[in-house]
Formats: sequence, structure tokens, C-alpha cells
Amino acid sequence: MDLSHIRTFLAVYRAGSLTAAAPLLGLSQPTVTAQIQALEGEMGQRLFQRLARGVAPTPVADELARQVAAPIDALAAVTGRGLPGHRTPAPPVHLAGPPELTTMRALPALAGLVDQGLRLRVTTGQDAVLLAGLGTGRFDIVISAVRPRGKALTATPLMDEEFVLVAAPAWADRVDRARLGADPVAALRGVPLVACAEDLPVIRGYWRTVFGARPAGGAAVVVPDLRAVLSATLAGAGVTVLPHHVCAAELAAGDLVALLRPEVPPAATLFLVTRAGAAALPHLAAVHETLLAAAPSW
Repeated sequence: MDLSHIRTFLAVYRAGSLTAAAPLLGLSQPTVTAQIQALEGEMGQRLFQRLARGVAPTPVADELARQVAAPIDALAAVTGRGLPGHRTPAPPVHLAGPPELTTMRALPALAGLVDQGLRLRVTTGQDAVLLAGLGTGRFDIVISAVRPRGKALTATPLMDEEFVLVAAPAWADRVDRARLGADPVAALRGVPLVACAEDLPVIRGYWRTVFGARPAGGAAVVVPDLRAVLSATLAGAGVTVLPHHVCAAELAAGDLVALLRPEVPPAATLFLVTRAGAAALPHLAAVHETLLAAAPSW
């Protein structure tokens, strides 16, 4: 196989579009298309399904990306691409993670590297989907609450994400604090809950850990983004549980009130996950080290 065609394939696979991959490679879109067609002809199998906007990889493409991502990235590093300040543009770093932490904390932490020439491509989503994409080479670094098993992926602890039971001051005043301390499940029964999903994953985890029980009812408001959960709670829609990093500013300003302060607050460890050995590549190492250094302040 032609190495340049493999490099083009990986760029298209990660960008999700022939057009988007072209400027990353310094090629025209017709040239990218021709190289992908040549590779498909050589392999005798379709690599991408053409969509109205972009392309979707076939299972053959997923397997090929899994095989070639690490050596292509390593070759790019050996040839001088990805070194800070180097005149040759570094390959983009494909970062993925939960939408709230990625947008509110990770991206601001990486702004300095962008000023130094880092090219960053960001995807947000659920852990299982993102880790699968990391394994196939679609992503370079994933922020995940799930620690993957096996030797193919390497997980480095990033931070402990603490969870807080919060409400706007108006709702906090309506909750009997004495009863909340003595019988919290009863004190919160009937209080509207604001959640990110119908099965109340964050709230249910807090109730189980702190109260040793399940929430008594369902949610009054369900919106699949913790920033929107924060917004609804600030507006007085009810009570919720949020990661501290999502609502720290609002707690400090008094716009939200922590209803309880357990001696050991519920927490989940987040990890930086890479393919084994990938964090040694200069452009990935810079992102990896920057995020690790910034996380204690989150």
C-alpha cells in the first residue's frame, strides 16, 4: 500500500469528511478523493459510505484505522511533525470527552498550546462510544469516567469529580434543613428534581452513596446536558446533583446553595485515556501534560 494513501485515509477517518481532511493534509479535495478511491481499489473493499455531509467509516475502515493509527502517528513524530514551535504544522490532536468538562475546563486549559501552534479537533459524547473511537484511532485522547481494561489503552488518573446536591436559594429555603439532616429522603420527597436523563444517573448515584436509598420519584425536568441542568436549577426548577466543577462559580456567588455537605462527598475518578505508547508522541504529550497540570485547579 502507498504510505501517503494510508496517511490520507487516517486523516479522512478522523475528520469524518474528505473536504475537512484536505487542508489538514495540504492537498486538494479531488486529490484526497482520488487517493481514497485508489486505496479502496487496492484493498477491493469500500472504506467509507458517502453521506450528504461527510463520510461514515465502514467496519473495514474501523479495522484498518485500528492497525495503522499508532505507526502513522509515530512516523509523524519521528519526522519532526508535532514538535512545539516546529515550522511544519503538527497533526491535529483529536480530543474527546464529556461535554461539560471538555468545554468548560479542558478547552480553556489548552488555549495556550493553540497559541503555540497546536491544532485541536474536539468531540463530546458518552464514555463507551468515545473509548471505542479511541481504540479504532478516531481519537487520540479521551477524558473518561470509565477506566478501560486490557493493554491496548492506557489510563492516567486526571481528577476526582465531586458531586454536590444543590438548589437555587428560593428552593433551598423551602427545604426543612433539620429534617434534611435527620431524614434526607423524606425531606426531599416531593421536591422536583432536575436531571440529565430519565433514569437519574447522577442523582441516583448521590442518593445511593449518601442516603443509602433510591430517589422516591422521577424527574420534573430532564435535559441531556449538565450545563442545561445547571441553568434550569438556577432558574428555580428544582433540586439537582452536579459535579462541583460545573457549578463552582454559582456556589461561590451564592446563586446556588449546597443543601448538604457530607464529610466524604461522592466522587468519581476521571481518566485521560490514550492508546498504549501514544502519550509519548510530542504533540499528544503536550496536551496530556497540560491537562494533568491544569486538573488540580478544576
